[in-house]
Amino acid sequence: MQPAYPRQTLIALATITRKETNRYLRIWVQTLVPPAITMSLYFVIFGNLIGSRVGPMEGHSFMEFIAPGIIMMAVITNSYNNVVSSFFGAKFQKHIEEILVSPTPNYTILLGYVAGGVGRGLLTGLIVTIIATGFADLSIQNLWITASVVFLTAVLFSLGGFINAVFARKFDDISIVPTFVLTPLTYLGGVFYSISLLPDFWQGVSLINPILYMVNAFRYGILGTSDIPIGIAYAIIALFIALLGGFSLYLLERGVGLRT
Repeated sequence: MQPAYPRQTLIALATITRKETNRYLRIWVQTLVPPAITMSLYFVIFGNLIGSRVGPMEGHSFMEFIAPGIIMMAVITNSYNNVVSSFFGAKFQKHIEEILVSPTPNYTILLGYVAGGVGRGLLTGLIVTIIATGFADLSIQNLWITASVVFLTAVLFSLGGFINAVFARKFDDISIVPTFVLTPLTYLGGVFYSISLLPDFWQGVSLINPILYMVNAFRYGILGTSDIPIGIAYAIIALFIALLGGFSLYLLERGVGLRT
């Protein structure tokens, strides 16, 4: 295998990224519309109907409090789903082998798929944010924290989707983690409540959930309030990105689940 040169590497990265982007934009009715509808239902049911009975939360209306968490839910699920479905599809159809035997570096392959997941996650998050402004009066308190947290979260869960796709052997396998791991962690990640309302024991249990840190850091960027110190939230996100990124590259190097 000939070594890849910088120009060829950039072309490969741009090609994979463009393919992944065109993939979810081409079927936007399936990739962008459903999460927008689902999150709108969250705003109507939990915000308008239940929120009026709950009252203020952490000095904000219940609708304002849950809006950042719902936006993050959309970013997390769509970043993850885009990569896991796309990369597993490439495995299933056998055309991932064409990339693997090319001189394209493994990190370029990984970056290309992650870029596609990040793009879909951020675009969905933007759509849900626009919808949220129709239900709550949101004003960003810290633009840098808001943008960086949502971007890093999209990267993290794109990597998670990639790992799920590598180990998946059939289409049913790509739904196991989102259903039994991702969804419970998201709902228990402080989207609809502040952990300060929980007993001490359950507050401690909640701190094990990494999604709690992402939701709270994003909420801090928008509302200026958080249950978690922002520095710790960034450290947790960076740690998981490093772990999942390194593991993903290891899987590619060893050809786990990719070569027969």
